[in-house]
Amino acid sequence: MSPMLLALPGAQAFAARLAACLPYETGELEIHRFPDGESCPRFPPGVAGRDVLLVAALDRPDEKFMALYLAAGVARELGARSVGLVAPYLPYMRQDAVFAPGQGITARHFARLVSGCCDYMVTVDPHLHRFHSLDQIYTIATEVVPAAPAIAAWIAANVAQPVVVGPDEESGQWVAQVAALAGCPSTVLSKVRSGDRAVQVSAPAAQLLAGRTPVLVDDIVSTARTMIAASGQLQRAGGMAPVYVGVHALFADDAYAALQAAGSGRIVTCNTVAHASNAIDVAPGLAAAAARLLAARG
Repeated sequence: MSPMLLALPGAQAFAARLAACLPYETGELEIHRFPDGESCPRFPPGVAGRDVLLVAALDRPDEKFMALYLAAGVARELGARSVGLVAPYLPYMRQDAVFAPGQGITARHFARLVSGCCDYMVTVDPHLHRFHSLDQIYTIATEVVPAAPAIAAWIAANVAQPVVVGPDEESGQWVAQVAALAGCPSTVLSKVRSGDRAVQVSAPAAQLLAGRTPVLVDDIVSTARTMIAASGQLQRAGGMAPVYVGVHALFADDAYAALQAAGSGRIVTCNTVAHASNAIDVAPGLAAAAARLLAARG
């Protein structure tokens, strides 16, 4: 029997892109919401003995994760052979250290929840900083799909004479990879963050910008303050209005409007988080990764 591909609320559009890449049966997963706020998943017929692949949008994890957790449990109760997870954006990875007394490393606790309800997981470019790989905290099979090839292809096709700019030191290796794939130069700025929304960024070398369109690339765009600070430095250094490219379009509060107001040629993101700026499709890579992990289970 072919595997079943089912979307959690908010992930239907991405699941449709996956379905175009996989020979899986699709169906409707209903999440009934009770007046008191509780929920109850209802699967279509035919789950017993099948491999089930759940697609979840987890950009607001505290609101969305319970539906995923319950759906995975119900799938097992109905006799699913395995339960896999496609989570284009993986949350809680930035909570990878104790930043103040009384806190804990919540990335570990979230990983324990996911590992307890799913058999394998694929995701795109999680925030790996103090943890260097997902298997340091996840006990299930995982595969990370890099967004760099898709981003580089978009830059090469849409930006004339680009120079790829990383907004901070953490982005250095990743930005160099994007630039190499796009066939253009790159540079990395340095950042000092003094709060959730207070960021200072160093000035770039003006000669690197001469005659080129700066493409600011970052993995997670949340408050967008890093992108905005970097944009200001680029424009003060005499560069053209930058193009912004982000992997995960979280855009908290007024971040998108603030980034637009900072002046840009275009704001583009991957479709890991549904947003009006989505222009780079990473579904084919995730589909291939999910198929590999399922095949490895035998």
